[in-house]
Amino acid sequence: MHVSFWERESFYNDIDYAIIGSGIVGLSAAVELKNKYPNAKVLIFEKGFLPSGASTKNAGFACFGSPTEILDDLSIMSEVEVFAMVEKRWKGLLNLKELIGEDNLGLETLGSCELFTNEDETIYQNTIEKLAYLNDFLRPIFNEDVFELKDELIAEFGFGNINHIIYNRFEGQINTGKALKYLLDLAKIKGVEFFNGVEVKNLNQKKEIVQIELQEFNIEAKNVLVATNGFAKQILPELNVEPARAQVLITEPIEGLKLKGTFHYEQGYYYFRNVGNRVLFGGGRNLDKEAENSLEIKLTSTIQNKLDQLLEEVILPYKSDVKVKMRWAGIMGVGDTKTTIVKQLDANIYCAVRMGGMGIAIGSLIGKEAAGLI
Repeated sequence: MHVSFWERESFYNDIDYAIIGSGIVGLSAAVELKNKYPNAKVLIFEKGFLPSGASTKNAGFACFGSPTEILDDLSIMSEVEVFAMVEKRWKGLLNLKELIGEDNLGLETLGSCELFTNEDETIYQNTIEKLAYLNDFLRPIFNEDVFELKDELIAEFGFGNINHIIYNRFEGQINTGKALKYLLDLAKIKGVEFFNGVEVKNLNQKKEIVQIELQEFNIEAKNVLVATNGFAKQILPELNVEPARAQVLITEPIEGLKLKGTFHYEQGYYYFRNVGNRVLFGGGRNLDKEAENSLEIKLTSTIQNKLDQLLEEVILPYKSDVKVKMRWAGIMGVGDTKTTIVKQLDANIYCAVRMGGMGIAIGSLIGKEAAGLI
């Protein structure tokens, strides 16, 4: 492909900040950069028509960690590290609400529940033995107890094969599409420029600029931020971040739907919520972790069949005519630790990746942090 003088001068010249990835992190970083430097040329490259990773393909959970997840983190990380991680997730949610606004976020703080079956009895007993410890641990962040036992919700929500529930009133749900559209519009209003359908192949640090290799030609930018999360290793193979596919479905509207809120099941490997009178349900990566560490955005029968089974037996045992409206998959970024990677990689190359499945909670804060680093 040949680039004309006019195209290079008008579209590709004098780029102050090139951001790769138009998800929550990339958009938040772009908005923050325009707030700091209104006259700077900020350009976002996105390989998809919409964000290609998880920002528009997730379940819309405004969460910071279920009891079993936090306890699991404490078994492999220090208290200081886990506390800092949970605090960052909570502050990230508050930052996202401040940046977008509660209405534009579609935020509903309906609380969350972690569910336990009869097979989970040992895990449940271990969890409730440490519930007071967890509440004490989190009290400096929330100023009150976070978790409480609420087995009475089992009948209220109509669950099958569930023996216990631990409730958290601080978690909620958002409208992912509405939130991302607002962020996109906000970035455009501030003068951020977008190139969708453009995949970045490689980055080369030159003396004072970065050469960005595209499919057809190369361009240059004074600074580059990689914010592609699970896809980051395609551009920066040295990074400790791996793709993790998440599969999701949503039902047709269900008359008489009982559940409201967000729900964690089997130590967070499954998660579901109501979207109005529909059920959105995802997870199952634990069934085949190796295969799900993939960049391929597709569905598998192993996981989809399990989601269908649990939808019928656990979530909606009182309904026999539930129909699935849509199924999809998204790509998260994970690693051998849950801490994010926000750092300078070369003189003018930076990254903000590895959200660990908590992109909604921490994405806007990580974008802001990355903008401050550049």
